[in-house]
Amino acid sequence: MVARVKRLLPKKTKVGHTGTLDPLASGLLVLLIRRSTRLSRYVTHLDKAYTATAGFGAVSDTLDAEGEITALDTPMPSADAIRAAVPAFTGELLQVPPMASALKRAGTRLYDLHRQGVSVEREPRPVIVHALDLLAYDPDNQTATFGVSCGSGTYVRSLIADLAHHLGTGAYLTALRRTRVGHLLVERAIPLDDLTPTTFRYHILHPREVVAHLPRVEVGEEVELAVRRGRVLPAQGLGGSFRVERGSALLGVYRDVGAEARAEVVLCGADQR
Repeated sequence: MVARVKRLLPKKTKVGHTGTLDPLASGLLVLLIRRSTRLSRYVTHLDKAYTATAGFGAVSDTLDAEGEITALDTPMPSADAIRAAVPAFTGELLQVPPMASALKRAGTRLYDLHRQGVSVEREPRPVIVHALDLLAYDPDNQTATFGVSCGSGTYVRSLIADLAHHLGTGAYLTALRRTRVGHLLVERAIPLDDLTPTTFRYHILHPREVVAHLPRVEVGEEVELAVRRGRVLPAQGLGGSFRVERGSALLGVYRDVGAEARAEVVLCGADQR
């Protein structure tokens, strides 16, 4: 996707993504261009939402349809049983990352070790699942579709596998679609097949929309010049990162540090108007 977008822009234009999807997955991928690539840290760790379809009665060594599937002699849980189990898999959880993941162990990606037939111990990691809802239930095909809202770093593959194990069976993802990254929705995105120089430009967001989830501080002309130079400002009492704007222009992102607010990202230099 980065390469496709680069071909639509002048040479040497910076383009970066804000979090990859599994090969099986589809849905929203937020790309940043030019100076906005500096805002990636404020997008990568936003909450995500997914639609996930699971096949029950079988397991996969990658926890999805990309892996080796092994059938189990277990019945599919009822829709009521699934709904009753869901609360145990929401809130703050400890989750073991799958072997087929991009995490590193001693500098080597886990999925590279998995391809070599090597399995290593993985420490459980804290994740948060805000909501896990049963959207569709198909006992004839032994599938169920879920709506998932979760914090960044949550493996939906592992979540579904853990839910199935809790229900006395197995399951693996057959489809996964990311529908939201923070406040950014897939409905506003452009499908890959429709990507052209003309349609692409109609889907470019203003940088201030990318960080619209951060508190906003409006400044005057004098402070604007200080921000453009990356100078320290008085603390705003916001307890974290905040966007500094003048009118419709996003000047940068600052963070309170004690009695001061220091620049994290400056988008416009002192010589730019």
